[in-house]
Amino acid sequence: MKTRHTLKLVRKYGDEGTNGTITFNGEHICHTIELPDRNNIQRISCIPIGQYKLEKIRYQRHGEQIGIPHVLNREGILIHAANNAQDELLGCIAPVTTLRGEGKGDYSGKALAKLKALVYSLWDMGDEVYLSIR
Repeated sequence: MKTRHTLKLVRKYGDEGTNGTITFNGEHICHTIELPDRNNIQRISCIPIGQYKLEKIRYQRHGEQIGIPHVLNREGILIHAANNAQDELLGCIAPVTTLRGEGKGDYSGKALAKLKALVYSLWDMGDEVYLSIR
């Protein structure tokens, strides 16, 4: 039987962007940046709060990524590297090591590598991984 693991994303909303923190079993994994909350409008809003199953998605341009496929009225939502939500995101979630302001952070590649290592190790055991956004 598959074990179900849940990463928790707690958010703080701002006019310029949405910042958050991902934890797993109470342990800090990384911070996150997203676009501001604009009622789930495609390409300009963060995704709604809820529980999402993470899945491995392969793109020709970006290779294998952590995808969030089941977002209502949205498609192509990923967790990928970015340090500025307004300039680099179209509704996706970017892990960052440090936060520098609303929707801004540093060392996204490093934070993504840490998050991917965790999620992939759980997937490699045949388990399911969910993201719970509050």
